Amino acid sequence: MGAAPTTAFGQAVIGPPGSGKTTYCLGMSEFLRALGRRVAVVNLDPANEGLPYECAVDVGELVGLGDVMDALRLGPNGGLLYCMEYLEANLDWLRAKLDPLRGHYFLFDCPGQVELCTHHGALRSIFSQMAQWDLRLTAVHLVDSHYCTDPAKFISVLCTSLATMLHVELPHINLLSKMDLIEHYGKLAFNLDYYTEVLDLSYLLDHLASDPFFRHYRQLNEKLVQLIEDYSLVSFIPLNIQDKESIQRVLQAVDKANGYCFGAQEQRSLEAMMSAAMGADFHFSSTLGIQEKYLAPSNQSVEQEAMQL
Repeated sequence: MGAAPTTAFGQAVIGPPGSGKTTYCLGMSEFLRALGRRVAVVNLDPANEGLPYECAVDVGELVGLGDVMDALRLGPNGGLLYCMEYLEANLDWLRAKLDPLRGHYFLFDCPGQVELCTHHGALRSIFSQMAQWDLRLTAVHLVDSHYCTDPAKFISVLCTSLATMLHVELPHINLLSKMDLIEHYGKLAFNLDYYTEVLDLSYLLDHLASDPFFRHYRQLNEKLVQLIEDYSLVSFIPLNIQDKESIQRVLQAVDKANGYCFGAQEQRSLEAMMSAAMGADFHFSSTLGIQEKYLAPSNQSVEQEAMQL
């Protein structure tokens, strides 16, 4: 009789409030089950109520945000930080909950508190401890795609994503979520691949310079852009959680990041293995397809757009 696999794989789903983390966990868990994987969704957000998915482990059983706020007279932000520190101090509880689920693919629905992923140490310490339990995670960082329509907000998103990548210390995938709503808040200044591949950001500075408010902060914006380009770490994968092809692209990137695609959990062809190893996933062509699907075509010629710039 074969022993249960010791190495487990999963995703730590992080991102600011309202970016679609819980919806992502629901959609990804359904997709994975359709592929034949056994999935365990773990809710690490004590503020999450009315979960739409079947929850295998709920941190609310250990500590509740409402109880912490009442007992310690804290606001929602301070209460959430305390809850994560309490979980960090009681990781034996979490391990006792996860050990019976060995052999499952884990999805961790994490809190949306931005500072937990940028400079507070509790969540990083929890992930580090999970790595010692032979749990290989990929951080999946969700960002609202409509931020691409505002150059200032997009630079801010790039800074937050970079800080998160450096702080969390996990294999990392950045997603532009809610792609079907990307132009509800305005038109994109450039093609979608400009934002997903984070191309020459000097063009964004030119857009910001046209705004009287941001014109005074040009030197600050130049330094932020220089920092982002010096690290050259941030890129994005567009996601519409209702589109199976979009979910599949994300899953391929995640499986390559945490090593799941190189394991023996599923039957894989040599072609798929080599594609993952060499990175031949043709992001550019897939991004063009997504642009055609969700973005309205521009009626201007290239010369007209250049004149506007």
